[in-house]
Amino acid sequence: MSTDVESGEHCAYRDLDRRWGLPGLNAVIRAVVRRGISSYHHTIFGFRNGYQGLVDQQAVPLTLDSVRGILHQGGTILGTSRVDPLRHADGAERVKEAMEIHALDGLIVIGGEGILSTAWRLHSELEVPVVAVPKTIDNDLASTDRTFGFDTAVTIATEAVDRLHSTAEAH
Repeated sequence: MSTDVESGEHCAYRDLDRRWGLPGLNAVIRAVVRRGISSYHHTIFGFRNGYQGLVDQQAVPLTLDSVRGILHQGGTILGTSRVDPLRHADGAERVKEAMEIHALDGLIVIGGEGILSTAWRLHSELEVPVVAVPKTIDNDLASTDRTFGFDTAVTIATEAVDRLHSTAEAH
């Protein structure tokens, strides 16, 4: 998706989770697509398997129809990978090429420390505009009070403990 929300016409969304899909990732994808299209008339692209899809030019147009009905699905409709594009010999050039081919104004990146570190490097070294969505169950990202995924993890753990407690009381 665009980081230049007010003036950009083309955008990209990339889910860049390198480990697994947390519950709610598709909700973020859906929200980005719905807001980007409905409010700003953006064209939204997703990249299959995160940074790997960016490097390999695996862009997928995301439309209102393509994100309809994805809220109940776990993980992410785009997939994930462990690829850092800036560790490839020609990674920087491939990122620039993807940005040009798809006329992207910027990237929305969802991830934890490693993913967001790479996003910061894309911004600082290649001047790629980036919007970062912090996502980790560890809630350990600097300058972030709460991360996407943390509440879900705490809620699930709390429900499990509550169930165990009530089961133990019944015996």
